[in-house]
Amino acid sequence: MKDVVYRMLDKAGIEPNGSRSWDIKINDERIFSRLFKDGELGLGESYMDGWWDCSNIDEMITRLLEAKIDKTARVSPKQVWHFMRHKLFNSQNKSRSKEVAEKHYNIGNNLYESMLDETMNYSCGYWKDASNLAEAQRHKMDLICRKLILKPGLRLLDIGCGWGALAKYAAQNYGVEVLGVTISEPQQKLALARCQGLPVRIELIDYRNLPSHEKFDRVVSIGMFEHVGYKNYHTFMKIVHQHLKDDGVFLLHTIGGNASHISGGVWINKYIFPNGMLPSIAQIGRSIEKMFIMEDWHNFGSDYDKTLMAWHQNFNRHWPELKKEYGEYFYRMWNYYLLSCAGCFRSRKLQLWQIVMTKTGLKGGFQVRV
Repeated sequence: MKDVVYRMLDKAGIEPNGSRSWDIKINDERIFSRLFKDGELGLGESYMDGWWDCSNIDEMITRLLEAKIDKTARVSPKQVWHFMRHKLFNSQNKSRSKEVAEKHYNIGNNLYESMLDETMNYSCGYWKDASNLAEAQRHKMDLICRKLILKPGLRLLDIGCGWGALAKYAAQNYGVEVLGVTISEPQQKLALARCQGLPVRIELIDYRNLPSHEKFDRVVSIGMFEHVGYKNYHTFMKIVHQHLKDDGVFLLHTIGGNASHISGGVWINKYIFPNGMLPSIAQIGRSIEKMFIMEDWHNFGSDYDKTLMAWHQNFNRHWPELKKEYGEYFYRMWNYYLLSCAGCFRSRKLQLWQIVMTKTGLKGGFQVRV
């Protein structure tokens, strides 16, 4: 087993106990049997347990993916069960959808206030002409508002509004009325405080429970579609279609994958985003058939690498204040989460899409400059 792992690492240009920043330092020899047995899950868990270290996990993951090690690695029984569970059950039904809020979004606003920028955006920034994270996030929000063709007096529905970043920005800068919905109570509480005095409502509600009579000029969803699940893609789009006026505009901002899958990664599902999965172009395409015209599809996935590395820097800078509450095991888990995701975007395994859709088509086509 050790020889097999060594050969795989060598293929990616990674040397066990080597001197380069992306080389892996072995702290416990049991790692080899664990990697052979549990694959992707074993890699993450053994790091959390302190069995290995690496100065630049992001670059190590990039090299593993560019060498396509994930395609040749043995499929573990845990991965098979993970796949079958998502195949047989709707892992993102109304009751299960709350798991990601409880395990991820509700773990402390102080953590997110420390890690994110001042706008409290927890999605990819737009780094064109930006020199720091806050600028990149403001550029992203303004790009979204321009793509939505916002103007004073319009009503905007924000599905998965997080801590109210876009709701606040759109109301302040574009004069729109906003309804933001989230399933996280801590998010709702902070979003309401941040949007105080603005024409913004933040409600604690599943998107499937939106009042059927409410109609909006614009609909947006940022970084939430990753929690919808392939069994619910058509339902999600049908609900957006139901709540969007006939002349309205819908923008979907989501991470996407290069191939169609029905489950997310085993490690990230277990420790970070329960029941999460990433859509493909084909899956999104099928879900909008006979309902929407696709006006524009914009990919700036490379910007997520920069965003994640900025979050990682903030997280580490504030760790002395956070460690008493969260502990060393959480630190290694969160460190691995941020850096491994950065590696996935750097290797172009993952993408970030902004998709603009309408019901009847924009006269003259989509004209917004990016």
